[in-house]
Amino acid sequence: MTTDATRRAAPFWGRSHYLDRMTLGELTVAYLRHHAIVAYLALVAVSAALFAWHPAGAVPTVATIALVVIAYPLIWYVLHRWVLHSHWMFRTPLLSGIWKRIHYDHHRDPNHLEVLFGALYTTLPTLLLVAAVPGWLIGGTGGAAAGFATGLLCTCVYEFFHCIQHLSYKPRVRWLATMKARHMEHHFHDETGNFGITNFAWDRVFGTLYRRVERPAKSPTVFNLGYTDAVAVQYPWVARRSHPIPARPRGADRRARPSPDGG
Repeated sequence: MTTDATRRAAPFWGRSHYLDRMTLGELTVAYLRHHAIVAYLALVAVSAALFAWHPAGAVPTVATIALVVIAYPLIWYVLHRWVLHSHWMFRTPLLSGIWKRIHYDHHRDPNHLEVLFGALYTTLPTLLLVAAVPGWLIGGTGGAAAGFATGLLCTCVYEFFHCIQHLSYKPRVRWLATMKARHMEHHFHDETGNFGITNFAWDRVFGTLYRRVERPAKSPTVFNLGYTDAVAVQYPWVARRSHPIPARPRGADRRARPSPDGG
């Protein structure tokens, strides 16, 4: 039997991590070693080198960085609500595997670190489209490099705060505690609201911001995003790719164990 000491001593590569069973220190190490974060930071360095080779002016550079930072929460809201929580993706054979990887698996097992991070084959093309292209339009090659680097760094920050929200603790800082509570409600109570993850301004604008007390009834699809057994009969492609979720360390319940402040 694997003991806690053995599990803690095991290398981070090649094993699963469950955020509700990790400390902030363990998360930090796992985060910095995760291939997605390593790739993002490496591409930031490449973008910086490209910017140094083809610099944009101060005004285009600042404008590009400001645009990406301001637009990032809205872009994430749109993608999270209308793409990741869509039904059209699992109804399409070619897209069903992507949908399963980038969000369905995360809702099935919300605290599993390895499926929390986005897939590079989806995040990188998206960042090129929403960050590098606008930067290129504003400041040419240097603007594209600045925009892409900014998008990558925003993603790194977003992913770290996303991970923190799944740790089993109640933050002392009020704004972080509120952020965590809203996200835990999205995962463990009703997935049809609180899409913002780290910024809920657009939930407020679109009327999807809620607190658990405002929605007494728990969503029956909070863990499957509407991909029920009945739906799987008609659209079987996700089910064919899915496997039973492995037993959790220390006998943890993979579904019904939100963090202490989850409401």
